[in-house]
Amino acid sequence: MKYEIQFLASAAKEFNSLPKDVKTRVAKALDGLEVNPRPPGVRKLRGHKRLYRIRVGSYRVVYEIDDDAKVILVTRIRHRREVYR
Repeated sequence: MKYEIQFLASAAKEFNSLPKDVKTRVAKALDGLEVNPRPPGVRKLRGHKRLYRIRVGSYRVVYEIDDDAKVILVTRIRHRREVYR
């Protein structure tokens, strides 16, 4: 019952431009989402039906869950001071 992780083109670009150590931690967090898309510490974004965010150090991963298709769509990966703008 694993979920498939997909990226918006902009999120893939953000992921690739992360510092190497942060990229490793984000990749590990995304691997965890495949098994449990709502891990402890996940927050649902207010004003959005299907958007969630997880913390990875000072970075935030914003994603959408489609339970029917078993897909997680990563929409943004940014530093916490710029992710919600």
